[in-house]
Amino acid sequence: MVNEKAQEMANLSSQICNQISSVFTKPTSPYPPPLDLLVTELAAISRNRNNSRIFLYGVGREGLMLKAFAMRLFHLGLSTHLVFDMTTPPISSPDLLIASAGPGGFSTVDAICSVAKSNGAKVILITAEPETGSCVKHATDVCYLPAQTMASDNGGDAAAEMGERPLLPMGSVYEGALFVLFEMVVYKLGDVLGESSESVRARHTNLE
Repeated sequence: MVNEKAQEMANLSSQICNQISSVFTKPTSPYPPPLDLLVTELAAISRNRNNSRIFLYGVGREGLMLKAFAMRLFHLGLSTHLVFDMTTPPISSPDLLIASAGPGGFSTVDAICSVAKSNGAKVILITAEPETGSCVKHATDVCYLPAQTMASDNGGDAAAEMGERPLLPMGSVYEGALFVLFEMVVYKLGDVLGESSESVRARHTNLE
C-alpha cells in the first residue's frame, strides 16, 4: 500500500511537472524569450542599483509567485519592492515595474502599469495573452509566457474533453510556469551578478 501511494504521488508530480515544462518548449516569437528578457532587464537595473529600483505586482496566485520572486531578487542584492507594501516608495525613472496578467488584463494591474508608465518607469508585463490583453498597452516590454490561464482553460484539454477534472485547473499551469521561470531567472541572474550561495543566504532575514 505504501509503495502504491508513493507511486501515485510520483505519477501525479510527473504529470504536473511535464505540463509546466511543456510551456517552455513553445515559441514566443515575435516576443523575446522570457528568460532572456528578464535577465537582461534585471542585469541592467543591477548596474544602476544606486538609482534604480524594482517594483513587482500581481493579483491572486500570480501575486504570490511575484512575492516569492521579489524575495529572491532582494537576496541577490537588488532594491526590490512589492506594490501596496507599507514601505513602498514612489516609482519613477529609471525604475522597473514587473507585473503579471496571465489572462491579459486585470483592472488593478492595468491601473498600476498605467501609473508606473506615466511616471517614467519601464514596465515589463508578463502575460499569456499578449495580443488581446488590456494591460499590454502600458507595457514597455512584453514577457510572453504561453501557458493556460483562466482565459483559455475550457478548450483543448484532453481531460476536459473526456469530462474529467483537469489535473491543473484554471490558471495553475501559468502560475506554476511563473514560479519555474522566476527560479531560472534567479539562477542565471546570480551568475551575471557574481553572487555566491553564501552572499545570497547572508541577506535572508533573521527575524523568523
